[in-house]
Amino acid sequence: MNQNIENIIALHIRVEGLVQGVGFRPFVYRLAQQYGLHGWVANTTGGVSIKVEGLMGHMACFVEDLRYKAPAVSVIEEIAVQNDIPEGLGEFSIMDSLDMSDETSEISPDISVCPDCLEDMKRQPHRIGYPFINCTNCGPRFSIIKDFPYDRAKTTMAPFEMCTKCREEYSEISDRRFHAQPVACNNCGPHYSMHHANETLTDLNDLIKKTCGLIEKGAVIAIKGMGGFHLMCDALNQQAVARLRKIKIREGKPFAVMFRDITTLKKYAEVTAVEEQALESWRRPVVILKSIMPLDSGVSLDLDTLGAFLPYMPVHYLLFEKLHTPALVLTSGNLSDEPILIDNRAAKETFSEKADALITYNREIYNRNDDSVVRVITDKERVFRRSRGYAPAPVRLNFRVDGILAAGAELSNCFCLGKDSRAYMSQHIGDLKNQETYEFFEETIKRYQQLFRVKARIVAADLHPDYLSTRFALQSGLQVIQVQHHHAHIASCMAENSIHEPVIGIAFDGTGYGTNGHIWGGEFMVCDYARFERFAHFEYMPLPGGDRVAKEPWRMGLSLLRMAYGQNLPDMNLPLLKQVDPGILKKVDEALAKGINCPLSSGAGRLFDAVAAITGLCLNARFHAEAPMRLESAIRQGVSDIYDFVDAREISFLPAIRQICGDLQTGLDAGSIAAKFHNTVAETSLQTAINIRKETGIDKVALSGGTFQNKYLSELLERKLLLNNFTVYTHSRVPCNDGGLALGQIAVAANNLII
Repeated sequence: MNQNIENIIALHIRVEGLVQGVGFRPFVYRLAQQYGLHGWVANTTGGVSIKVEGLMGHMACFVEDLRYKAPAVSVIEEIAVQNDIPEGLGEFSIMDSLDMSDETSEISPDISVCPDCLEDMKRQPHRIGYPFINCTNCGPRFSIIKDFPYDRAKTTMAPFEMCTKCREEYSEISDRRFHAQPVACNNCGPHYSMHHANETLTDLNDLIKKTCGLIEKGAVIAIKGMGGFHLMCDALNQQAVARLRKIKIREGKPFAVMFRDITTLKKYAEVTAVEEQALESWRRPVVILKSIMPLDSGVSLDLDTLGAFLPYMPVHYLLFEKLHTPALVLTSGNLSDEPILIDNRAAKETFSEKADALITYNREIYNRNDDSVVRVITDKERVFRRSRGYAPAPVRLNFRVDGILAAGAELSNCFCLGKDSRAYMSQHIGDLKNQETYEFFEETIKRYQQLFRVKARIVAADLHPDYLSTRFALQSGLQVIQVQHHHAHIASCMAENSIHEPVIGIAFDGTGYGTNGHIWGGEFMVCDYARFERFAHFEYMPLPGGDRVAKEPWRMGLSLLRMAYGQNLPDMNLPLLKQVDPGILKKVDEALAKGINCPLSSGAGRLFDAVAAITGLCLNARFHAEAPMRLESAIRQGVSDIYDFVDAREISFLPAIRQICGDLQTGLDAGSIAAKFHNTVAETSLQTAINIRKETGIDKVALSGGTFQNKYLSELLERKLLLNNFTVYTHSRVPCNDGGLALGQIAVAANNLII
């Protein structure tokens, strides 16, 4: 060192958070160079460790810049600074990674390709058209990592030895690829192959040209993405979209659409500033938008919304350079409810005779990762499906959850693993009733315990005895804490918002096992993490045929009509009574009268099903929650009227059902009825919250449950509560649906233990 040793101070700095795989070490190196500091930086299993020596004033600036000038994708949770003894260290360097046993750092989610790399793809000789281009600011992360610390040898890039040019970039401090672990080029990196008819194409230019030609002719193509395979076709080609539905065995459910760019997208959907920010973020989720110009009806199934996203892999941009169509359906490469495929051989077996071509690459996907789905509600991004770009970033809590595994729900499963005060939510797993999905669930639990150096000793699970996640917990041999479904929903919202005092919890969904053996789902609770009191709920409704009501909403419509009118149902011109087979209608009616196979439910989802069926908007559902989605989609804006209801501990909507039937007889349109019904549910919720506040003095309200994916209802209820001086907490980073349930389970379990 040039300075006198007496003027030098030394610090040891530990940085925790999302600081690996995001260019943090090169950033630290350049910062140290800027301030003339000596020392070293290294990845550890717990984060990043820095030893630095220099003049006091320079050191203070260095520490401040660590936090405020860090790479955009990084998330710094903690910077711990300790004084150290100056050793007269040499020039600043990046050291080999250090394994700190049970300590863990955060794993970066996969990151969309950055603008700089897209430019390099056009001008760098060894990366012209390179479809896996990346740097410290972008590219695959979670999908390729096998273990910590984050180094190439512990990723699926290990088999690809860097060429001389890439090695030079990797070693050059001024280069954007300095210590970028997945760095590669056309000479040394992975490559695509296309299997079409009896030929295999490996030249990228030929492959892109062939793919675009097939798509323009209406082909369906299976292509390996960042976290799994996709099926793609021209979103404007009716026959291609119909074929894609048959291949996926997916009669219903809207498809997500990838648009060429934001300008093109705005021709098809309304895009607010917040929605545009989400679309163009490095996470690149599917964003649910308001449609203004419909694509083929087979894409969105005549709903008024569109699930849209922008390109996020280099190959997407290469395709759109040649394609004429402005939009591609790009949907998960799986059949029905199976998990997204990640293995080349499995994809070939599944799609070789179904799709017109199969495009693979020779880098392994280690952690499968579906596209994430978000919706902007009250100008805030709300995650509905948390996967690529979001997982496995943890939720930081103000209490310890170490060693607790929360198994989650049956549908839209995500589990949660506790490490110290961090709750690691898994990527979207799916519906566990499918055997392949259950195997994915078990496999990923093992991987999370390995990655995050946690051995589960306690399992939190739902009360429902038939959930496979509950059975998994009960068969684990570990201590099991069972948590009521809706208590977990509210606790999840509390945990995400760092709330510790009791709240009024409003939990609306379709199904959750209640402590009295009935099915719950329209719940008003007073909650903290440790316990809950059920203050009020929607009136119980018989479910004729049990679980069949979810796929046949007309059954719920008939159930509510019988509750409203008894056996003397008036002669009304209702779509439900006209369109359902009279013989089947009679049998179900008899079952209702005798109470045969008619379990009771207070579920909000079932109430929405009933109204959708009575209005004729959805008698039979082709996918989960289609009836409530169609009811929301039908809403006529500007309608402020409400229906009558019974404001009591057991809230009855039977007066509203009778008035809905009356409106139908007088010819009122379904859109106005849908609006009035939603207004009624919001007003009911407000009045019940006011009643609870009068008794308890609590003025904080937490909203959770899948029904709050409904934008109209959520925005209206939040507005009403705020106008009545409530503090309202909602989900944002964690799904309000069952995909966020595990966070609530782990919070409740932790607060019922001494950890």
